[in-house]
Amino acid sequence: MAGMAAKDPMLARLGRRLREARLERGWSQEDFGYESGLHRTYIGAIERGEYNVTLLTLRRLTRTLGISMVDAVAAATGTGRRRGER
Repeated sequence: MAGMAAKDPMLARLGRRLREARLERGWSQEDFGYESGLHRTYIGAIERGEYNVTLLTLRRLTRTLGISMVDAVAAATGTGRRRGER
């Protein structure tokens, strides 16, 4: 299936970070989908690490969640700290 990727650990970490940010807002996947303009099943697949999202989609998701792309990528790659952490 196009867009499907093997469950790469980096994609799984990115998905966990996005899920964490979504839950911090008290949003369901449906809420997040509505706010971002993406379908809830697509949101779920991203959170499970099943899709290798494009930069434009990542920007859309992080803007909707109010987190930086740097934060999301740092979580995905296991590098650095999130902004605001010491």
